[in-house]
Amino acid sequence: MADPIALVALALDAAIGWPDRVYARIGHPVGGFARFLNLCERLGNRPDRSEGMRRVLGVATILTLIVLTGAAGWWINREAHLLFGRWGWMVNAVLAWPALAQRSLYLHVRPVAGALSRGDLSAARALVARVVGRDTGRLDEAGVSRAAIETLAESFCDGIVAPLFWLLLLGLPGVWTYKAINTADSLIGHKEPRWRAFGWAAARIDDGANWIPARIAGALVCLAGAGGWRVMTRDARAHASPNAGWPEAAMAGALGVALAGPVAYDGVTQIKPWIGRGGRSANPADIVSALQIYARACLLLWVIAGGVAWLA
Repeated sequence: MADPIALVALALDAAIGWPDRVYARIGHPVGGFARFLNLCERLGNRPDRSEGMRRVLGVATILTLIVLTGAAGWWINREAHLLFGRWGWMVNAVLAWPALAQRSLYLHVRPVAGALSRGDLSAARALVARVVGRDTGRLDEAGVSRAAIETLAESFCDGIVAPLFWLLLLGLPGVWTYKAINTADSLIGHKEPRWRAFGWAAARIDDGANWIPARIAGALVCLAGAGGWRVMTRDARAHASPNAGWPEAAMAGALGVALAGPVAYDGVTQIKPWIGRGGRSANPADIVSALQIYARACLLLWVIAGGVAWLA
């Protein structure tokens, strides 16, 4: 039996999450990635540079971040085993724990359903605005519900399945290198003119890092929701992202609702295809059902992590 690093990391995350008091004192490890990326963006993404040069500097930025993060993870893993011997794996489990977001995601989405159930639409809009990038000021109850369910499904991949996948595959260097890549995509991997050239490499590498985990996430949502396979296979590719559509379409199918559709960003409405087309409008009860599916899908990850440890 291999050391149950992933299983212990999942357990720590589910039980503790990343406490607010810890965050207030030291922030979160991804904050270091953000500071590095912001510095590189200020230096390398100046408007007076050509688009080609900005793309080259963006490639250099993400490759440097990957090398530094992977090397740091490898060194910490080696030192943990040198210092603690057979218990070094426990150090790695503790260090991997902040890379997972089971508890955090649940605690951010659940209050949205609570606010809607109380009829407090303005509070629900404010709560969902913390976890989505779209404009929320004019969303109705169905729009808020849809936004909460979509971010729950997409973040199930980005925040739990993908980091766990890379933790199981490459250990501590793998999970934190993935988090560095995902942070880079969130900060600079945008299609707007300012970011398109500099963030091109970050977006493409993130697509590659999430390709397998996204499809695993979609399958787990279908298993946990006892359905959704037909909608997932039909509508996953309708999403603008090559990956986010898989867990979102799986969730839409499992709930029988329509997700995506027209969305406003910075006052501009973008007409996006519906996922789960033909499904009904989402409502607050669907957020609760989605959270139940999410919890069961997370438990399936526990089974996978335990099985890998047992069989390895």
